[in-house]
Amino acid sequence: MVELMYKQVDTLKLGLKVYYPTSLQKEQTYPTIVFFFGGGWNGGSTKQFETHALHYAAKNFITVLVDYRVKTRHNTTPFESLKDAKSAIRYLRKNATKLGIDANRIVGSGGSAGGHLAAACFTNESINEANDDLTISAKPNALVLFNPVIDNGIGGYGFERIGDRYMEFSPIHNIQKGFPPTIFFLGTNDNLIPVETAQKFTNKIEEVGSRCDLYLFTNQVHGFFNKEPFLSETILKTDVFLQSIAYLKP
Repeated sequence: MVELMYKQVDTLKLGLKVYYPTSLQKEQTYPTIVFFFGGGWNGGSTKQFETHALHYAAKNFITVLVDYRVKTRHNTTPFESLKDAKSAIRYLRKNATKLGIDANRIVGSGGSAGGHLAAACFTNESINEANDDLTISAKPNALVLFNPVIDNGIGGYGFERIGDRYMEFSPIHNIQKGFPPTIFFLGTNDNLIPVETAQKFTNKIEEVGSRCDLYLFTNQVHGFFNKEPFLSETILKTDVFLQSIAYLKP
């Protein structure tokens, strides 16, 4: 594992943990999966997706765990979290050759608010760090979402913090043609993300001609995917999804 700094804001340095395949070939490029931890844009840690990072590094992926600004540690808003997420993907694309990354096969992934960041990197155009190079795309080529926050509108998660900017911040309000292939995991007893919201999100993606594989886990609550047997089950389904889009060999 290699630690890299992708961004500095004043004196704050923000880092990535990059896990490489054991059989890394210098001249090759690899599909890359980028994980954003959950925690309501308030807290959380890159430790959340360490198991996933090791799993995909063993499967010939480059895997990246992103640290980003959150309220409890940096006194920031969800908008700064999104700026950081987009900066991280831009950094990976800009340095793709040096890092061995296939810039056209970057998977955005995350849980809860981290799932929001992965999706919003694709859906949002307007929220960017002032000194980011906007000619470099921050859009993932595929999405793996674990009970993601996708509706920030009235009645949705985070509306009290996002306010009238929800129309730009909220993924479900910004689905357009060309949306990347997506897999979405949700427990039916999730107290933050209603099943109806997930179904509506899936329908909107399919309406623009894209793919969203929605998996509902009966009686499971928010964050269920962090523990067994659901940790292994969701990883297995993700493997099948990544095989289906030719990012992972069968």
